Amino acid sequence: MTLDSLKIFRISSLIRLTLVSLYIALTVPLPFLAKVTAAPVPSWVLWIGIILGLIALVGALSEQVILDNDKIEVTYPRWFRFFFRKGWSLSWSEIKDLKLRTTGQGGLVYYFVCHHSEQAYLLPMRIAGFNTLVKIVTEKTGIDTTDIRPLSQPWMYLILLILTLFLLLIDAWILNTAIDFFI
Repeated sequence: MTLDSLKIFRISSLIRLTLVSLYIALTVPLPFLAKVTAAPVPSWVLWIGIILGLIALVGALSEQVILDNDKIEVTYPRWFRFFFRKGWSLSWSEIKDLKLRTTGQGGLVYYFVCHHSEQAYLLPMRIAGFNTLVKIVTEKTGIDTTDIRPLSQPWMYLILLILTLFLLLIDAWILNTAIDFFI
């Protein structure tokens, strides 16, 4: 099969929204709590850490999977590649197989195994259009991918997003109460 054009897959918007919201819900109260409890770490230090962490999270969630007739490539924004992950690229002819591994939480992930290298490359599983990606991998490599499913289903992230929104509401109520109490 020849790809009509370059195919670019990004991490699902639901996953990005959920993880960024959860990060904010878990970290933004910390500087306020540090101030109220007179913690030894100044709140401005926590704000700097939160902002740097958010930038790193957004960079990690900016992963792109690019497919063309010759290769599969996982890439990140230039600024992110400089500090963190470089990404990778494999020609379709290099790919020998997909190996199954279980995660520490009992999930299943797959790694591309190459003909001439012992190195394995993680199949991106949190992208929008995952089934299309897997179909193209099958067509380009001849590997049977009928049993490959995404690492987590969208409903899992939807539940986490709903719970995160509740956490944000509770954070807002507690911070509002704390500010009123100490003013």
